[in-house]
Amino acid sequence: MELIILSSLEKVFSDEKPCAKVFDGFSMLKNERSSFQAAFCPEKNMNLTVSLDGELAAFSKIYFVKDVPVGTACHDDADDFFLRKTSGMYPDVLVPVDGEISVEGGKWYSIWVEVVPDEKIIGKSKLKVALNENGEAIADGSASIEVIDCRLEKQTLIHTNWYHADCLCNYYHVEAMSDEFWRINKNYISTAVEHGINCILTPVFTPPLDTKVGGERRTIQLVGVKIRGKSYSFDFRNLKKWIDMCLECGVEYFEISHLFTQWGAKHAPKIVATDKKGREKKIFGWKTRTSSKKYDEFLRAFAKELMAFIEENGIKEKCLFHISDEPGIRHLKTYKKRANLISEIFSGMKVIDALSDYEFYETGAVKNPVPCEDNIEDFVGNVPWLWTYYCCGQYKDNVPNRFMAMPSLRNRVLGALLYKYDVKGFLQWGYNFYNLQYSVKAIDPYQITDAGGSFPSGDSFVVYPSCNGEAIASLRLKVFYDGFQDMMALKTLENKVGREKVLELLEKEAVKPLSFTEYPHEAEWLLGVREKINMKIKENI
Repeated sequence: MELIILSSLEKVFSDEKPCAKVFDGFSMLKNERSSFQAAFCPEKNMNLTVSLDGELAAFSKIYFVKDVPVGTACHDDADDFFLRKTSGMYPDVLVPVDGEISVEGGKWYSIWVEVVPDEKIIGKSKLKVALNENGEAIADGSASIEVIDCRLEKQTLIHTNWYHADCLCNYYHVEAMSDEFWRINKNYISTAVEHGINCILTPVFTPPLDTKVGGERRTIQLVGVKIRGKSYSFDFRNLKKWIDMCLECGVEYFEISHLFTQWGAKHAPKIVATDKKGREKKIFGWKTRTSSKKYDEFLRAFAKELMAFIEENGIKEKCLFHISDEPGIRHLKTYKKRANLISEIFSGMKVIDALSDYEFYETGAVKNPVPCEDNIEDFVGNVPWLWTYYCCGQYKDNVPNRFMAMPSLRNRVLGALLYKYDVKGFLQWGYNFYNLQYSVKAIDPYQITDAGGSFPSGDSFVVYPSCNGEAIASLRLKVFYDGFQDMMALKTLENKVGREKVLELLEKEAVKPLSFTEYPHEAEWLLGVREKINMKIKENI
Protein backbone atom coordinates (compact mmCIF):
# COMPACT_ATOMS: atom_id res chain seq x y z
CA MET A 1 0.00 0.00 0.00
CA GLU A 2 1.33 3.42 -0.94
CA LEU A 3 2.08 5.83 1.88
CA ILE A 4 2.79 9.47 0.98
CA ILE A 5 4.60 11.83 3.36
CA LEU A 6 3.07 15.32 3.30
CA SER A 7 3.59 18.59 5.12
CA SER A 8 1.08 19.91 7.63
CA LEU A 9 -0.08 22.41 5.00
CA GLU A 10 -1.91 19.77 2.94
CA LYS A 11 -5.49 18.60 3.42
CA VAL A 12 -6.22 15.02 2.42
CA PHE A 13 -9.72 14.51 1.02
CA SER A 14 -11.11 10.99 0.97
CA ASP A 15 -12.03 11.17 -2.72
CA GLU A 16 -8.78 12.61 -4.10
CA LYS A 17 -5.16 11.45 -4.19
CA PRO A 18 -2.87 14.19 -2.84
CA CYS A 19 -0.94 15.94 -5.58
CA ALA A 20 1.50 17.92 -3.41
CA LYS A 21 5.23 17.80 -4.09
CA VAL A 22 7.36 15.27 -2.21
CA PHE A 23 7.94 16.37 1.38
CA ASP A 24 11.26 15.17 2.74
CA GLY A 25 11.20 16.78 6.18
CA PHE A 26 11.83 19.94 8.11
CA SER A 27 13.79 21.63 10.86
CA MET A 28 12.48 22.98 14.14
CA LEU A 29 13.69 24.72 17.26
CA LYS A 30 14.01 22.61 20.35
CA ASN A 31 11.02 23.97 22.28
CA GLU A 32 8.42 24.07 19.50
CA ARG A 33 5.99 21.56 18.05
CA SER A 34 5.99 20.65 14.37
CA SER A 35 3.83 18.26 12.37
CA PHE A 36 3.76 16.25 9.16
CA GLN A 37 1.31 13.78 7.63
CA ALA A 38 1.28 10.33 6.11
CA ALA A 39 -1.48 9.79 3.54
CA PHE A 40 -2.64 6.38 2.33
CA CYS A 41 -5.44 4.66 0.45
CA PRO A 42 -6.24 1.02 1.35
CA GLU A 43 -7.56 -1.30 -1.33
CA LYS A 44 -10.00 -2.93 1.07
CA ASN A 45 -11.60 -2.38 4.47
CA MET A 46 -8.95 -2.84 7.15
CA ASN A 47 -8.11 -2.43 10.81
CA LEU A 48 -4.67 -0.88 11.16
CA THR A 49 -2.26 0.16 13.86
CA VAL A 50 0.24 2.97 13.48
CA SER A 51 3.80 2.86 14.80
CA LEU A 52 6.70 5.29 14.88
CA ASP A 53 10.39 4.48 14.90
CA GLY A 54 13.38 6.74 15.40
CA GLU A 55 15.05 8.90 18.01
CA LEU A 56 12.06 11.27 18.12
CA ALA A 57 9.39 8.53 18.22
CA ALA A 58 9.04 8.69 22.00
CA PHE A 59 8.45 12.44 21.78
CA SER A 60 5.80 12.38 19.07
CA LYS A 61 2.01 12.16 19.08
CA ILE A 62 -0.10 10.33 16.52
CA TYR A 63 -3.54 11.49 15.36
CA PHE A 64 -6.00 10.09 12.83
CA VAL A 65 -7.49 12.84 10.68
CA LYS A 66 -11.26 12.41 10.48
CA ASP A 67 -13.77 14.13 8.24
CA VAL A 68 -16.73 16.26 9.27
CA PRO A 69 -19.67 17.48 7.17
CA VAL A 70 -19.33 20.93 5.64
CA GLY A 71 -22.63 22.52 4.72
CA THR A 72 -21.54 26.06 3.90
CA ALA A 73 -18.02 25.97 2.51
CA CYS A 74 -17.92 29.70 1.76
CA HIS A 75 -20.09 32.68 0.93
CA ASP A 76 -21.31 33.03 -2.66
CA ASP A 77 -19.06 36.02 -3.39
CA ALA A 78 -15.89 34.52 -1.91
CA ASP A 79 -12.53 34.86 -3.67
CA ASP A 80 -10.93 31.89 -5.41
CA PHE A 81 -8.32 31.00 -2.77
CA PHE A 82 -10.28 27.96 -1.57
CA LEU A 83 -9.65 24.25 -1.99
CA ARG A 84 -13.31 23.58 -2.71
CA LYS A 85 -16.50 25.61 -2.58
CA THR A 86 -19.00 22.78 -2.31
CA SER A 87 -20.60 21.01 0.62
CA GLY A 88 -19.26 17.59 1.54
CA MET A 89 -16.91 15.80 3.90
CA TYR A 90 -13.74 17.73 4.82
CA PRO A 91 -10.73 16.64 6.93
CA ASP A 92 -10.54 18.47 10.26
CA VAL A 93 -10.70 16.43 13.51
CA LEU A 94 -7.42 15.16 14.97
CA VAL A 95 -8.38 12.04 16.93
CA PRO A 96 -5.58 10.71 19.15
CA VAL A 97 -4.62 7.21 18.00
CA ASP A 98 -4.93 4.64 20.76
CA GLY A 99 -5.14 1.17 19.31
CA GLU A 100 -6.55 0.23 15.93
CA ILE A 101 -8.07 2.54 13.30
CA SER A 102 -10.73 1.28 10.92
CA VAL A 103 -10.49 2.36 7.28
CA GLU A 104 -12.53 1.69 4.15
CA GLY A 105 -11.09 0.53 0.87
CA GLY A 106 -10.77 3.08 -1.91
CA LYS A 107 -10.68 6.14 0.33
CA TRP A 108 -7.75 8.39 1.15
CA TYR A 109 -6.81 8.94 4.79
CA SER A 110 -4.16 10.82 6.71
CA ILE A 111 -2.12 10.17 9.84
CA TRP A 112 -1.00 13.37 11.55
CA VAL A 113 2.31 13.18 13.43
CA GLU A 114 3.18 15.94 15.88
CA VAL A 115 6.78 16.12 17.07
CA VAL A 116 7.39 17.58 20.53
CA PRO A 117 11.12 16.95 21.06
CA ASP A 118 12.95 16.51 24.30
CA GLU A 119 15.29 19.49 24.47
CA LYS A 120 18.28 17.17 24.92
CA ILE A 121 17.82 15.68 21.45
CA ILE A 122 19.61 17.97 19.02
CA GLY A 123 20.58 17.40 15.40
CA LYS A 124 19.25 15.40 12.46
CA SER A 125 17.33 12.15 12.58
CA LYS A 126 14.63 10.26 10.72
CA LEU A 127 11.16 9.55 12.02
CA LYS A 128 9.56 6.53 10.40
CA VAL A 129 5.80 6.00 10.18
CA ALA A 130 4.50 2.48 9.59
CA LEU A 131 1.00 1.12 9.04
CA ASN A 132 0.56 -2.39 10.40
CA GLU A 133 -2.05 -5.09 9.88
CA ASN A 134 -2.04 -8.05 12.25
CA GLY A 135 1.38 -6.98 13.52
CA GLU A 136 2.97 -6.82 10.07
CA ALA A 137 4.06 -3.56 8.43
CA ILE A 138 2.27 -3.08 5.10
CA ALA A 139 3.34 0.49 4.34
CA ASP A 140 5.88 2.93 5.68
CA GLY A 141 7.56 6.26 5.05
CA SER A 142 9.81 8.67 6.88
CA ALA A 143 10.56 12.34 7.40
CA SER A 144 13.99 13.83 8.10
CA ILE A 145 13.87 16.18 11.07
CA GLU A 146 16.55 18.50 12.37
CA VAL A 147 16.19 19.88 15.89
CA ILE A 148 18.16 23.11 16.24
CA ASP A 149 19.82 23.94 19.55
CA CYS A 150 17.91 27.16 20.13
CA ARG A 151 14.67 28.07 21.83
CA LEU A 152 11.81 30.10 20.36
CA GLU A 153 11.32 33.47 21.97
CA LYS A 154 8.32 33.66 24.29
CA GLN A 155 5.10 34.82 22.67
CA THR A 156 4.40 38.44 23.58
CA LEU A 157 1.40 39.01 21.30
CA ILE A 158 -1.91 38.84 23.18
CA HIS A 159 -4.17 36.22 21.62
CA THR A 160 -7.80 35.82 22.55
CA ASN A 161 -10.13 33.33 20.89
CA TRP A 162 -13.51 33.91 22.50
CA TYR A 163 -14.24 31.21 25.00
CA HIS A 164 -17.85 30.06 25.44
CA ALA A 165 -18.32 28.25 28.76
CA ASP A 166 -22.08 28.00 28.27
CA CYS A 167 -21.56 25.83 25.19
CA LEU A 168 -19.64 23.32 27.29
CA CYS A 169 -22.46 23.20 29.83
CA ASN A 170 -24.93 22.56 27.03
CA TYR A 171 -22.89 19.84 25.34
CA TYR A 172 -21.89 17.96 28.48
CA HIS A 173 -25.16 18.59 30.35
CA VAL A 174 -23.44 20.02 33.42
CA GLU A 175 -24.48 22.86 35.68
CA ALA A 176 -22.49 26.05 35.84
CA MET A 177 -20.03 26.14 38.78
CA SER A 178 -20.41 22.41 39.46
CA ASP A 179 -17.32 20.25 39.97
CA GLU A 180 -17.67 18.94 36.43
CA PHE A 181 -17.94 22.49 35.11
CA TRP A 182 -14.55 23.34 36.58
CA ARG A 183 -12.92 20.09 35.44
CA ILE A 184 -14.10 20.43 31.85
CA ASN A 185 -13.23 24.13 31.59
CA LYS A 186 -9.74 23.49 32.91
CA ASN A 187 -9.23 20.90 30.15
CA TYR A 188 -10.43 23.25 27.42
CA ILE A 189 -8.44 26.22 28.70
CA SER A 190 -5.29 24.08 28.95
CA THR A 191 -5.68 23.12 25.29
CA ALA A 192 -6.20 26.77 24.38
CA VAL A 193 -3.01 27.83 26.16
CA GLU A 194 -1.08 24.99 24.54
CA HIS A 195 -1.94 26.54 21.17
CA GLY A 196 -1.00 30.14 21.88
CA ILE A 197 -4.20 31.49 23.40
CA ASN A 198 -2.98 33.49 26.38
CA CYS A 199 -6.05 35.65 27.03
CA ILE A 200 -9.41 34.19 28.10
CA LEU A 201 -12.84 35.80 27.78
CA THR A 202 -13.96 35.90 31.41
CA PRO A 203 -17.75 35.90 31.97
CA VAL A 204 -18.14 38.14 34.99
CA PHE A 205 -21.70 38.32 33.64
CA THR A 206 -23.22 36.25 30.84
CA PRO A 207 -21.48 37.61 27.71
CA PRO A 208 -23.96 39.53 25.51
CA LEU A 209 -22.48 38.03 22.35
CA ASP A 210 -24.15 36.24 19.43
CA THR A 211 -27.52 36.38 21.13
CA LYS A 212 -30.84 37.00 19.43
CA VAL A 213 -32.42 40.29 20.47
CA GLY A 214 -34.83 39.41 23.23
CA GLY A 215 -33.34 35.93 23.56
CA GLU A 216 -30.96 34.49 26.11
CA ARG A 217 -27.87 32.37 26.34
CA ARG A 218 -27.43 30.02 29.25
CA THR A 219 -26.44 31.96 32.37
CA ILE A 220 -22.71 31.84 33.07
CA GLN A 221 -22.04 34.52 35.68
CA LEU A 222 -18.89 34.33 37.76
CA VAL A 223 -19.77 37.27 39.99
CA GLY A 224 -22.60 36.70 42.44
CA VAL A 225 -24.93 39.65 43.03
CA LYS A 226 -27.20 40.24 46.00
CA ILE A 227 -29.77 43.00 46.28
CA ARG A 228 -30.00 44.71 49.64
CA GLY A 229 -32.64 47.39 49.41
CA LYS A 230 -31.29 49.95 46.97
CA SER A 231 -27.72 48.70 47.22
CA TYR A 232 -25.81 45.69 45.91
CA SER A 233 -23.23 43.32 47.31
CA PHE A 234 -20.93 41.15 45.22
CA ASP A 235 -19.48 37.69 45.66
CA PHE A 236 -16.20 37.17 43.80
CA ARG A 237 -15.45 33.61 44.95
CA ASN A 238 -16.20 31.99 41.59
CA LEU A 239 -14.32 34.71 39.75
CA LYS A 240 -11.35 34.08 42.03
CA LYS A 241 -11.61 30.35 41.29
CA TRP A 242 -11.71 31.10 37.54
CA ILE A 243 -8.68 33.40 37.71
CA ASP A 244 -6.68 30.88 39.73
CA MET A 245 -7.63 28.06 37.35
CA CYS A 246 -6.62 30.11 34.32
CA LEU A 247 -3.32 31.15 35.86
CA GLU A 248 -2.57 27.52 36.69
CA CYS A 249 -3.19 26.65 33.03
CA GLY A 250 -0.80 29.38 31.88
CA VAL A 251 -3.25 32.16 30.96
CA GLU A 252 -1.66 35.61 31.15
CA TYR A 253 -4.54 38.00 30.38
CA PHE A 254 -8.21 38.25 31.27
CA GLU A 255 -10.72 39.71 28.87
CA ILE A 256 -13.65 40.93 30.96
CA SER A 257 -16.92 40.20 29.16
CA HIS A 258 -18.72 43.07 27.44
CA LEU A 259 -20.66 45.42 29.71
CA PHE A 260 -23.17 46.30 26.99
CA THR A 261 -24.81 44.40 24.15
CA GLN A 262 -23.21 43.75 20.76
CA TRP A 263 -23.50 46.09 17.76
CA GLY A 264 -24.25 49.42 19.37
CA ALA A 265 -24.26 49.18 23.18
CA LYS A 266 -28.03 49.67 23.35
CA HIS A 267 -28.78 47.33 26.26
CA ALA A 268 -27.32 45.84 29.40
CA PRO A 269 -26.12 42.23 29.46
CA LYS A 270 -28.16 39.64 31.32
CA ILE A 271 -27.41 39.91 35.04
CA VAL A 272 -29.06 37.80 37.71
CA ALA A 273 -29.18 38.51 41.44
CA THR A 274 -30.67 37.10 44.62
CA ASP A 275 -32.88 39.02 47.01
CA LYS A 276 -33.03 38.86 50.83
CA LYS A 277 -35.03 35.65 50.66
CA GLY A 278 -32.49 33.99 48.40
CA ARG A 279 -34.71 34.09 45.33
CA GLU A 280 -32.84 34.51 42.04
CA LYS A 281 -34.13 36.86 39.38
CA LYS A 282 -32.92 38.72 36.33
CA ILE A 283 -32.31 42.37 37.19
CA PHE A 284 -30.88 43.61 33.87
CA GLY A 285 -31.06 42.50 30.25
CA TRP A 286 -32.75 43.35 26.98
CA LYS A 287 -35.35 45.48 28.73
CA THR A 288 -32.60 47.65 30.22
CA ARG A 289 -31.62 50.55 27.97
CA THR A 290 -28.07 51.71 28.47
CA SER A 291 -29.41 55.13 29.43
CA SER A 292 -30.87 53.49 32.56
CA LYS A 293 -29.78 55.35 35.69
CA LYS A 294 -30.36 52.15 37.64
CA TYR A 295 -27.83 50.28 35.50
CA ASP A 296 -25.36 53.16 35.83
CA GLU A 297 -25.67 52.96 39.60
CA PHE A 298 -25.16 49.20 39.45
CA LEU A 299 -22.04 49.58 37.29
CA ARG A 300 -20.56 52.15 39.64
CA ALA A 301 -21.07 49.85 42.62
CA PHE A 302 -19.73 46.87 40.70
CA ALA A 303 -16.69 48.74 39.37
CA LYS A 304 -15.63 49.85 42.85
CA GLU A 305 -15.68 46.26 44.12
CA LEU A 306 -14.18 44.70 40.97
CA MET A 307 -11.30 47.18 40.92
CA ALA A 308 -10.53 46.28 44.52
CA PHE A 309 -10.60 42.57 43.58
CA ILE A 310 -8.29 43.18 40.62
CA GLU A 311 -5.82 45.12 42.76
CA GLU A 312 -5.92 42.49 45.50
CA ASN A 313 -5.16 39.70 43.01
CA GLY A 314 -2.39 41.59 41.23
CA ILE A 315 -3.90 41.41 37.75
CA LYS A 316 -4.46 45.09 36.97
CA GLU A 317 -1.99 45.04 34.08
CA LYS A 318 -3.50 41.79 32.80
CA CYS A 319 -7.15 42.82 32.37
CA LEU A 320 -8.86 44.06 29.22
CA PHE A 321 -12.35 45.53 29.23
CA HIS A 322 -15.04 45.74 26.55
CA ILE A 323 -17.97 48.07 25.96
CA SER A 324 -19.65 46.74 22.81
CA ASP A 325 -18.52 44.67 19.84
CA GLU A 326 -18.15 46.33 16.38
CA PRO A 327 -20.08 49.62 16.84
CA GLY A 328 -20.84 51.58 13.69
CA ILE A 329 -20.88 55.33 13.17
CA ARG A 330 -24.65 55.35 13.73
CA HIS A 331 -24.00 54.08 17.25
CA LEU A 332 -21.47 56.78 18.09
CA LYS A 333 -23.59 58.89 20.45
CA THR A 334 -24.68 55.94 22.59
CA TYR A 335 -21.31 54.25 22.50
CA LYS A 336 -19.38 57.37 23.46
CA LYS A 337 -21.54 57.96 26.53
CA ARG A 338 -20.96 54.39 27.67
CA ALA A 339 -17.25 54.67 26.88
CA ASN A 340 -16.97 57.81 29.01
CA LEU A 341 -18.66 56.04 31.92
CA ILE A 342 -16.43 52.95 31.67
CA SER A 343 -13.34 55.15 31.42
CA GLU A 344 -14.40 56.95 34.59
CA ILE A 345 -15.34 53.99 36.77
CA PHE A 346 -12.56 51.68 35.54
CA SER A 347 -9.93 54.38 35.54
CA GLY A 348 -6.55 53.31 34.19
CA MET A 349 -7.78 50.04 32.70
CA LYS A 350 -7.30 49.11 29.03
CA VAL A 351 -10.53 49.03 27.01
CA ILE A 352 -10.54 47.31 23.61
CA ASP A 353 -13.32 46.76 21.10
CA ALA A 354 -13.58 45.34 17.63
CA LEU A 355 -13.83 48.41 15.40
CA SER A 356 -13.17 48.52 11.67
CA ASP A 357 -14.51 52.01 10.93
CA TYR A 358 -11.54 54.40 11.02
CA GLU A 359 -13.85 57.42 11.03
CA PHE A 360 -15.32 56.10 14.28
CA TYR A 361 -11.83 55.70 15.75
CA GLU A 362 -10.98 59.30 14.90
CA THR A 363 -13.76 60.48 17.25
CA GLY A 364 -11.72 59.15 20.19
CA ALA A 365 -14.56 56.98 21.48
CA VAL A 366 -12.45 53.81 21.17
CA LYS A 367 -8.92 54.19 22.49
CA ASN A 368 -7.74 50.68 21.54
CA PRO A 369 -9.51 49.49 18.38
CA VAL A 370 -9.33 45.95 17.03
CA PRO A 371 -9.90 46.32 13.27
CA CYS A 372 -10.59 43.38 10.99
CA GLU A 373 -7.58 42.42 8.91
CA ASP A 374 -9.04 43.70 5.62
CA ASN A 375 -9.26 47.19 7.20
CA ILE A 376 -5.98 47.09 9.12
CA GLU A 377 -4.11 49.33 6.65
CA ASP A 378 -6.26 52.29 7.73
CA PHE A 379 -5.00 51.85 11.29
CA VAL A 380 -1.34 51.00 10.65
CA GLY A 381 0.83 53.82 11.97
CA ASN A 382 -2.19 55.62 13.41
CA VAL A 383 -2.80 53.63 16.58
CA PRO A 384 -0.26 53.13 19.37
CA TRP A 385 -1.27 49.52 20.11
CA LEU A 386 -2.14 47.67 16.90
CA TRP A 387 -4.49 44.70 17.02
CA THR A 388 -6.45 42.86 14.35
CA TYR A 389 -9.07 40.12 14.04
CA TYR A 390 -10.91 37.98 11.55
CA CYS A 391 -14.29 36.24 11.55
CA CYS A 392 -16.88 35.07 9.01
CA GLY A 393 -16.55 38.35 7.10
CA GLN A 394 -12.96 37.82 5.99
CA TYR A 395 -13.24 35.69 2.86
CA LYS A 396 -12.35 38.10 0.05
CA ASP A 397 -9.10 39.49 -1.33
CA ASN A 398 -7.13 36.48 -0.05
CA VAL A 399 -6.96 37.69 3.56
CA PRO A 400 -5.92 34.97 6.04
CA ASN A 401 -8.60 32.88 7.70
CA ARG A 402 -9.18 29.28 8.73
CA PHE A 403 -12.41 28.03 7.17
CA MET A 404 -12.37 24.29 6.52
CA ALA A 405 -12.54 24.86 2.77
CA MET A 406 -9.49 27.14 2.73
CA PRO A 407 -5.96 25.87 2.10
CA SER A 408 -3.88 25.60 5.27
CA LEU A 409 -1.40 28.13 3.89
CA ARG A 410 -4.11 30.78 4.19
CA ASN A 411 -4.36 29.86 7.87
CA ARG A 412 -0.65 29.69 8.71
CA VAL A 413 0.52 32.79 6.79
CA LEU A 414 -1.10 34.96 9.45
CA GLY A 415 1.93 34.48 11.71
CA ALA A 416 4.35 36.04 9.23
CA LEU A 417 1.99 38.97 8.68
CA LEU A 418 1.50 39.58 12.40
CA TYR A 419 5.28 39.80 12.67
CA LYS A 420 5.72 42.15 9.70
CA TYR A 421 3.00 44.52 10.91
CA ASP A 422 4.26 44.33 14.50
CA VAL A 423 0.75 43.48 15.69
CA LYS A 424 0.32 43.43 19.48
CA GLY A 425 -2.92 41.49 19.74
CA PHE A 426 -5.11 39.12 17.74
CA LEU A 427 -8.78 38.28 18.32
CA GLN A 428 -11.05 35.62 16.87
CA TRP A 429 -14.55 34.99 18.15
CA GLY A 430 -14.98 31.21 17.98
CA TYR A 431 -12.84 28.87 20.04
CA ASN A 432 -15.78 26.64 21.00
CA PHE A 433 -19.07 28.20 19.88
CA TYR A 434 -21.38 25.18 19.66
CA ASN A 435 -24.60 27.06 18.87
CA LEU A 436 -26.62 28.12 15.89
CA GLN A 437 -26.27 31.80 15.01
CA TYR A 438 -27.64 34.10 17.73
CA SER A 439 -27.51 31.12 20.10
CA VAL A 440 -31.08 30.10 19.40
CA LYS A 441 -30.15 26.42 19.78
CA ALA A 442 -27.20 24.29 20.85
CA ILE A 443 -25.60 22.01 18.23
CA ASP A 444 -23.39 18.94 17.96
CA PRO A 445 -20.22 20.27 16.28
CA TYR A 446 -19.52 16.87 14.76
CA GLN A 447 -22.75 17.15 12.79
CA ILE A 448 -23.12 20.90 12.21
CA THR A 449 -19.97 22.86 11.45
CA ASP A 450 -21.49 26.01 9.92
CA ALA A 451 -23.84 27.15 12.72
CA GLY A 452 -26.79 25.96 10.68
CA GLY A 453 -25.68 27.62 7.46
CA SER A 454 -24.96 31.01 9.02
CA PHE A 455 -21.16 30.93 8.87
CA PRO A 456 -18.68 29.08 6.66
CA SER A 457 -17.68 25.82 8.31
CA GLY A 458 -14.74 26.35 10.61
CA ASP A 459 -15.52 29.91 11.62
CA SER A 460 -17.20 29.23 14.94
CA PHE A 461 -14.91 26.66 16.60
CA VAL A 462 -11.44 25.11 16.39
CA VAL A 463 -11.82 22.35 18.99
CA TYR A 464 -14.22 19.43 19.29
CA PRO A 465 -15.64 17.92 22.48
CA SER A 466 -14.46 14.47 23.55
CA CYS A 467 -16.65 12.14 25.56
CA ASN A 468 -14.45 12.58 28.66
CA GLY A 469 -14.59 16.37 28.84
CA GLU A 470 -11.36 17.14 27.01
CA ALA A 471 -10.90 19.30 23.93
CA ILE A 472 -9.93 17.57 20.69
CA ALA A 473 -7.89 19.83 18.43
CA SER A 474 -8.70 20.43 14.80
CA LEU A 475 -5.94 20.39 12.22
CA ARG A 476 -6.82 24.07 11.73
CA LEU A 477 -5.83 24.82 15.33
CA LYS A 478 -2.48 23.03 14.90
CA VAL A 479 -1.76 24.89 11.66
CA PHE A 480 -2.81 28.19 13.22
CA TYR A 481 -0.33 27.66 16.04
CA ASP A 482 2.34 26.79 13.48
CA GLY A 483 1.81 30.33 12.22
CA PHE A 484 2.35 31.68 15.72
CA GLN A 485 5.54 29.64 15.97
CA ASP A 486 6.66 31.19 12.68
CA MET A 487 6.01 34.60 14.22
CA MET A 488 8.07 33.71 17.28
CA ALA A 489 10.89 32.25 15.13
CA LEU A 490 11.05 35.54 13.23
CA LYS A 491 11.30 37.35 16.54
CA THR A 492 14.01 34.93 17.67
CA LEU A 493 16.03 35.71 14.57
CA GLU A 494 15.38 39.45 14.96
CA ASN A 495 17.06 39.35 18.36
CA LYS A 496 20.15 37.94 16.66
CA VAL A 497 20.44 39.89 13.39
CA GLY A 498 17.97 42.80 13.62
CA ARG A 499 14.50 43.40 12.24
CA GLU A 500 15.62 44.84 8.90
CA LYS A 501 17.49 41.68 7.90
CA VAL A 502 14.60 39.48 9.03
CA LEU A 503 12.11 41.40 6.89
CA GLU A 504 14.49 41.16 3.94
CA LEU A 505 14.68 37.39 4.36
CA LEU A 506 10.91 37.09 4.84
CA GLU A 507 10.10 38.93 1.61
CA LYS A 508 13.07 37.89 -0.52
CA GLU A 509 11.14 35.45 -2.72
CA ALA A 510 7.81 37.27 -2.72
CA VAL A 511 6.94 39.13 -5.92
CA LYS A 512 5.40 42.00 -3.96
CA PRO A 513 5.85 43.24 -0.37
CA LEU A 514 3.85 41.02 1.96
CA SER A 515 0.49 42.34 3.11
CA PHE A 516 -2.77 40.88 4.37
CA THR A 517 -3.95 40.65 0.74
CA GLU A 518 -0.64 40.00 -1.03
CA TYR A 519 1.51 36.92 -0.36
CA PRO A 520 2.55 33.85 -2.40
CA HIS A 521 -0.11 31.14 -2.46
CA GLU A 522 2.21 28.14 -2.67
CA ALA A 523 2.79 26.05 0.44
CA GLU A 524 6.40 25.50 -0.66
CA TRP A 525 7.04 29.24 -0.33
CA LEU A 526 6.06 29.42 3.33
CA LEU A 527 7.76 26.14 4.21
CA GLY A 528 10.89 27.34 2.43
CA VAL A 529 10.89 30.69 4.21
CA ARG A 530 10.63 28.94 7.58
CA GLU A 531 13.57 26.69 6.70
CA LYS A 532 15.66 29.72 5.76
CA ILE A 533 14.74 31.39 9.05
CA ASN A 534 15.76 28.28 10.99
CA MET A 535 19.08 27.98 9.16
CA LYS A 536 19.86 31.65 9.79
CA ILE A 537 19.07 31.14 13.48
CA LYS A 538 21.38 28.11 13.48
CA GLU A 539 24.18 30.21 11.95
CA ASN A 540 23.83 32.76 14.73
CA ILE A 541 23.63 30.54 17.79
